[in-house]
Amino acid sequence: MKYGIYFAYWEQEWGVEQKKYIAKVKELGFDILEISCAMLKNISNQELLELKKMADDNGIILTAGYGPNDQENLASDNPEIVKHAINFYTDILKKLEILNIHTFGGGIYSYWPVDYSKSIDKVGDWDRSVKNVRTVGKVAGNCGVDYCLEVLNRFEGYLLNTCMECKSFVEEVDIPAVKIMLDTFHMNIEEDNMIDAIILAGDKLGHFHVGENNRRLPGKGNLPWYEIGAALRKIGYDKNIVMEPFVKSGGGVGSDIKIWRDLSKGATIQRLDEDAKSSVAYLRYVFSGPNSDYSAEK
Repeated sequence: MKYGIYFAYWEQEWGVEQKKYIAKVKELGFDILEISCAMLKNISNQELLELKKMADDNGIILTAGYGPNDQENLASDNPEIVKHAINFYTDILKKLEILNIHTFGGGIYSYWPVDYSKSIDKVGDWDRSVKNVRTVGKVAGNCGVDYCLEVLNRFEGYLLNTCMECKSFVEEVDIPAVKIMLDTFHMNIEEDNMIDAIILAGDKLGHFHVGENNRRLPGKGNLPWYEIGAALRKIGYDKNIVMEPFVKSGGGVGSDIKIWRDLSKGATIQRLDEDAKSSVAYLRYVFSGPNSDYSAEK
């Protein structure tokens, strides 16, 4: 397994320049930097190539995440919104191909965060989303990208709240590039048993996000990391493990994620870096099996 972290751990806005984190995450012991597709909306091919070269030069794998807005909603009952969304994802996927990014995940079958002041048509939205994800999934496959549907908790999404729902959805789409994405923060809220959910995902699991019950780094909460690692090994998962901690309040990130207090406890950038370095060493240890030596990872 390869280990990564989402850039937003350090940021308060989604669309900021993210190249600066490539060298940083390498120094901290990560294999992967996950970027937001928000930064790819208005980017030139030259900038894409520069970003790819920087990742290559540092030996860092890039993955991509995104929370689409309501105009990028593949489940919409408005044909114009669906047309725009398909065009948007086609453009993004072609950019990911240039970047040599093979994993793209998030609520990329609906929109996020959901506006619950509007009425919800889960049955209709499901059918529309299956149809349109099938279209986009074919594009993803042609671009060499796994299109990973993130299972979200009920407060952030309504279409896919459990692994069982997502597996049914993915099987209905029936496109090889379309896969399940699980996130321990969301699983802790919705799944009856997190371990059973991982086993259920099996070989359809395309991406895995990790974060504590409180959205902090792994090791700073109460989730059962040894058991989670054992479940991943049981299904033969050998892909990406990406931390998605959110600890800073304020800005678009804090507002969208609902971080209403400073979970970093006033940490400096240096402290944030040290915490991330310790967390990835801890996670490599607990996910690697019963005979590993944590002291060797420090």
